Order: sequence, then C-alpha cells, then structure tokens
Amino acid sequence: MEELAFMDATAQADLVRRGEVSALDLVSAAVERIERLNPQLNAVVTPMFGKACETAALPASALPEGPFTGVPFLLKDLMASYAGFRITSGSAFLEYYVADHDSELVARHKRAGLIVVGKTNTSEFGILPTAEPKFFGACHNPWDASRSTGGSSGGSAAAVASGMVPMAHANDAGGSIRIPASCCGVFGLKPTRARNPMGPDIGDAFGGMIVEHAVTRSVRDSAALLDATCGPTPGDPYWAPPNARPYVQEVGADPGRLRIAVVTGDPTGGKVHDDCIKAVRDVASLCDGLGHEIIEDVAVRFDLQTVIPAYTAVYAAGNAWAIDGGGIMSGRTPSPEKFEKLTWALYEMGHGIDAPQFLLHMTALQRAARDIARSFEDYDVVLTPTVTEPPPPLGTFDSPPDNPLYGLMRAASYVPFTTVANFTGLPAMSVPLHWNADGLPIGTQFIGKSGDEATLFRLAAQLEEARPWGGRRPAIHA
Repeated sequence: MEELAFMDATAQADLVRRGEVSALDLVSAAVERIERLNPQLNAVVTPMFGKACETAALPASALPEGPFTGVPFLLKDLMASYAGFRITSGSAFLEYYVADHDSELVARHKRAGLIVVGKTNTSEFGILPTAEPKFFGACHNPWDASRSTGGSSGGSAAAVASGMVPMAHANDAGGSIRIPASCCGVFGLKPTRARNPMGPDIGDAFGGMIVEHAVTRSVRDSAALLDATCGPTPGDPYWAPPNARPYVQEVGADPGRLRIAVVTGDPTGGKVHDDCIKAVRDVASLCDGLGHEIIEDVAVRFDLQTVIPAYTAVYAAGNAWAIDGGGIMSGRTPSPEKFEKLTWALYEMGHGIDAPQFLLHMTALQRAARDIARSFEDYDVVLTPTVTEPPPPLGTFDSPPDNPLYGLMRAASYVPFTTVANFTGLPAMSVPLHWNADGLPIGTQFIGKSGDEATLFRLAAQLEEARPWGGRRPAIHA
C-alpha cells in the first residue's frame, strides 16, 4: 500500500487501465490514508468520501475515459466549485455556501477521469503564503509539523507530499502553487496567464494575475493534467497562445542547451536566507553539469516605488472583489466579525481604491511586466529562489491586533521572486531539488518565456531524471 501511495497519478491510472486495480481500490486506499494522516496534518477540510466512493464503484464502462481514470484527487477550497459541496475560501463568512454547479476546470478534471475525494486547507481567501486560516486551523508541514506548508495551496501540497493523493488542485495569485511546492518538496508549475479556464463565474481575476493548475508528485503528471485542462472556453476575455504539441510529449524531450540566468538578489532589496541561495547555486551547478549555459548574478530590476504600491492596490481591490462576490453568491453581507483582522483590513483598503486609481495601478503593473519580460528575452529561463527562507514556523504571518496588515507585509519579504511571474503572466515552476541541513525542502524557481511551458517541462523532466525526488519521504507520510 505504501508503494501505491507514492506512485504518481500516471502510474495509478495505468494500473486501472490494465485491470490490476479498480478505481474503487484507489479511492478507498486514498480515503484510508487521509483518515489516518489528516489528524496530524489538517490538510483536508471538506471530505467528499461518500460521493467519491459512489463514483468509483460505477462500472468501468461508466467512468470517463481519460488520462487519469480512477485516480483520487483533491480540490483546493478556493475558486474550484463542485456542485453540491461547500466552497468556503477558508473563511467562516462562506461556511454554509454550497455550489450549485461545477466550475469549468472541475468539469475538465472529471472528464480526465479524476475522482475528487475532498477539499484542502488554504489561508482565508488565499491572502497569505501559508495555510493557517482561523476557521479551519493550521495545516502542518509533513516534513516538520511545527512548520508552515507555504500557501495558499498548503493543504494540497501537504496532501501530495504525505502520500494522501498523487496530485491536487492549486491556484496562484502571487506564488500560491510554487510556494507550498517549495515548502513541501513537490513539483508546482504556474502556467502562462489564461492557460487554464476560470469560467463560468470568472473571466479575469486580479487583472490576470491568478492562474489555476496543480501541485504534483511528478513532472509528467503536471504535463498530462495541463493537457487535459488547458484551452479557452467560449467568451473568455483572452487566452494563452496554443501549445505546439501535447505537453506530455515534452517530458523526456531534449531541452537543448539552454541559456539560464541565475538571480539570487531579492528584487525588492530584502535579505535572502543562505539556505535558499545555496539551493540556487546547487541547482545552477546541476544545470551546468547537464550542459546548459549558466549566466551568473543577473539582477531583476523594476521601479519599486511604482510596482509595490500598484501590486498592493490590485491585491487589495481583488480581495474586496472576491469578498463582495462571495456575498452575492451566498446571500450574506460582509461584516468585520466574520473575517480575520487582516482580511477585513485589506477589504477596507480595497474599497478605498476608486476605479480610475485601480486602472492606473494596473497600467503601472503592465508596464513593469513588459520591462521585465524584455529583460528576460536574452535567456531561455531564469533561475531564482522560490522563497527567501526555509519553511517558516507556524504563526510567522500572524498579525497582532494593533497591526492587522503586519502579516501581509511579512509575507511580502517572503515571496518577492514568485510575484514577478504573476504580474508578468509568465509561466514558472518550483522544482524540489534541494533539502537543507535540517531536512527541510528548499525549492528553486524557473521562470520561462510567455507561452513556453514546453521548455519548462523539458527542463524539469531532465532535472527529475538527474536528481529524482520521488523516493524522498517526509516525517509524516502514508
């Protein structure tokens, strides 16, 4: 059973396809693992076991014929709607809101054959880069239960790292796929802006900064899942350029000799922990040994006096938009006692930004995005730390009562590298290639060119083969 627990989704689906196990076998085993591990991790906050087992017990001919038929899967409790089940966004405000339809992404998950067994923990409305909502309580890192999982897709990353499921849904507005992937030692790819659909409820979120995908155990799972979910739906405001061929065909393809720019300096001028710099140097050396051209000590530069206020304003306005939208859907009126102090402070800040100001801030971010993207044109990929420090202790991002925005400011010093890929719309991935002396995973980030997930998948697969991470087991695992 341990061998099955740590098989990737592609291998599990192959067992079902060959008739060696049934979908019910896989789902029942995943449910058992979740029930056994979740009291220690608090990764799954909404079990969907009954519905999952009911679906898995259907005759094989009645299940969708997709790349992951019969494989258990988890949804992050944010943005992904599954008809008949609650979606709380990690907040008491939406405790009783039950979706009456599937989001398009979930519909595509189902068509791919995935069977959803539950929903995972996240920070309230995905604001903080950890998964410690007051409503559900903290999610614990399986490598060290006193540490943060990263976030906001922390429950999904903890579930995959511990062996509950082979992959899980995640989304990313400032690093929320890549940060928990780094903290939990799994693979996390943020696709190009608008690669995956967000309908039917949303066309564009935070000016395109939010994207949907997953955290996975293997590179091939990420590629095959993106193949199954990517592409526009009618009426989408815009979409990413189409890929030349299926992403799964990029896995194992020769990436060629890539020009890799190495960035270790925090673009906002903050301090980067020695462990994170060491991880980047280690991975740069690995890439050099694989024949890539390494360009050391490249700097990412942008106008901090413009970008930081603009990003903060868009983030605050987006938070107010999400809460007001949740109020419309649930029929509830937002009021401060229903939210964490930070969430409400950000909500009020967002309501203080008028429409012309918002558009000016978006223009500033878009201009900075063009400048940064042009500066990356000389390179095939850019290598950076994913975050500025190892997985921090739980409580690091808590705000004191007299300073409700402290957690957000503390978070800003933690995630300056990941946010760049969000406001530029570029694809980026965190790859689990390094562990520090304390046995904690330290991911490294690669940022690609717009629309070029293919190069990232080729490189990631090459790195996975050169330094496999699939055999590593955290302290808390199946």
